[in-house]
Amino acid sequence: MGMFCYQCQEAAKGIGCTISGVCGKNEKVANLQDLLIYSLKGLAIVAQKASANGIEKKEVHDSIIDGLFVTITNANFDEKAIIERIRKVTILRDELKGTLAGKGIKLEKNLFAAVYFTAGTDAELIEFSNKVSILTTENEDVRSLRELTIYGLKGMAAYAEHAANLGHENTDIHKFMVKALSAVTDDNLSVNDLVGLVLETGKYGVDVMALLDKAHTSTYGNPEITQVNIGVSTNPGILISGHDLKDIAELLEQTEGSGVDVYTHSEMLPAHYYPAFKKYKHFVGNYGNAWWKQKEEFEKFNGPILFTTNCIVPPLENASYKDRIYTTGSAGLPGAAHIGPRPKGGKKDFSAIIEHAKKCKAPIEIEKGHITGGFAHNQVGLVADKVVDAIKAGTIKKFFVMAGCDGRMKSRNYYSEFAEKLPKDAVILTAGCAKYRYNKLPLGDIGGIPRVLDAGQCNDSYSLVVTALKLKDAFGLESVNDLPLAYNIAWYEQKAVIVLLALLYLGVKNIHLGPTLPAFLSRNVAKVLVENFGIGGISSVDEDIKKFMGDAA
Repeated sequence: MGMFCYQCQEAAKGIGCTISGVCGKNEKVANLQDLLIYSLKGLAIVAQKASANGIEKKEVHDSIIDGLFVTITNANFDEKAIIERIRKVTILRDELKGTLAGKGIKLEKNLFAAVYFTAGTDAELIEFSNKVSILTTENEDVRSLRELTIYGLKGMAAYAEHAANLGHENTDIHKFMVKALSAVTDDNLSVNDLVGLVLETGKYGVDVMALLDKAHTSTYGNPEITQVNIGVSTNPGILISGHDLKDIAELLEQTEGSGVDVYTHSEMLPAHYYPAFKKYKHFVGNYGNAWWKQKEEFEKFNGPILFTTNCIVPPLENASYKDRIYTTGSAGLPGAAHIGPRPKGGKKDFSAIIEHAKKCKAPIEIEKGHITGGFAHNQVGLVADKVVDAIKAGTIKKFFVMAGCDGRMKSRNYYSEFAEKLPKDAVILTAGCAKYRYNKLPLGDIGGIPRVLDAGQCNDSYSLVVTALKLKDAFGLESVNDLPLAYNIAWYEQKAVIVLLALLYLGVKNIHLGPTLPAFLSRNVAKVLVENFGIGGISSVDEDIKKFMGDAA
């Protein structure tokens, strides 16, 4: 076995990728990512000791967040970039050890080996990376809970980095990430202890999504109900993908008056909902669909593509757009031009991609029309009375939370069919790229309320929780579980994991996950989730609709 990875929904055979990742990462990159996580555990152990003695270094927390983010599915395929981070982490760890030693503070003996390993040559790191597989934890239940925590931390790191880019940070979240990374190395923790750690991860998942919501809305305004163009103009364009709103803000500013238009792709679609971006006339619309269709759609875009975060599908060798890919932040792809970090107090320099775009043809139109979104919790709050009246009148019988991720498996056609077959008195609440399975279907509205209410990106699943809480209060209910609300969520990667853990922490029950349950859930851990939270899978569309709607009868 050259590698082992089961962190995403597309794990080979529903068990794990052992030769190469379905996502496109090779054995070397997969193992180096494992080594990066291993090195972060060592840094966390030392950082926790330092913190207990009043020593805090922001650079340590920044490095942990960045390192976790880099290992999210489809984020970084560049082994050199990963090795560079491993070296940085070990240097920080050793500096911290030196600081402790200088104060006469000794580390306990027999700590986790990552506290001591040396980052040698690239070849030595690559060789050593084969020895730190997650399978070194032999007990499958302990391994399952440890990895569930780590995958939650990866999603948490993504949201924490986006918030930090906008100047919003929470030191309690940083300290928890250190604590959790250290805890997953502790062989003295029982299964019950680890279950508690998983739920605590969910608590900080709520906190980090609230933090990012505040960062976005205080910087760019509350999302507004918006019709987004899905056609094209006659100017050359830049297609921006990923999730980072500060990147798109700076790109829009730097492209203004250049003759280059900007289009969003996949999870960047909700940028159109923010008031701050509506002043840019060259912010044309959204191009294409969810991330997994990019091999076909990028061929037709003609201009350069900027990946600000994960959702990269490595292009084929003969792809015409291969030389038009740019990455920035935690994203990385061998051969792609990488736009470096913004200088302190400054902005990223997008001049290279802008000049590239000027030499390209305009995008080829692949569809026409508009899609509507912007139903974040503030907007829903403005029409809450209308929604409550519709529920009381019986014109709305049920809400379905269908947030999460899209993917390339044919079994995901289930979600399109589910949306089409839902009774006309049901409304879909969505966030994330899962919406591309149904946001262009002619599902109509109920008394002026669209039957698909898109709150935004995957992190805006927090908005759906706030919306549910507002409806609970409006009806005077004790729990969100008493609402006419069902959860039929599609998942793919680790940001979906932190959203799930956040929902569990908030007490939401009877969540259905699909198209398959996570491979990293051992049989016993899955049993705990089923018995305590009612977690379930999906079956056929007709059977599931009958089951869900039965509660509304």
